[in-house]
Amino acid sequence: MIPQLVTVRVRRSNGRRLRLYVPVLLVLLVLSPLLLLAVLAGLVACFITRVSPVGALRGTGQLLWALPGTRFEIEQGRTAVLVCVR
Repeated sequence: MIPQLVTVRVRRSNGRRLRLYVPVLLVLLVLSPLLLLAVLAGLVACFITRVSPVGALRGTGQLLWALPGTRFEIEQGRTAVLVCVR
């Protein structure tokens, strides 16, 4: 299943917390022109490095299917960011 919602929790240096809900489909629609350029650049990179584009696409698909349920946290100093993919 492709992730539909990403939750980002930020703990600021002053101790306040901020929670953001990011809908993946809306972000993909807004950034679709850049996504098209990234796909074309990936195809060019596959041909230059002699990697199978189908294999690269399959690996990308497997990565997307594995994302739901993933959580990771980044801390630097007194600021922390927790990202949850649903």
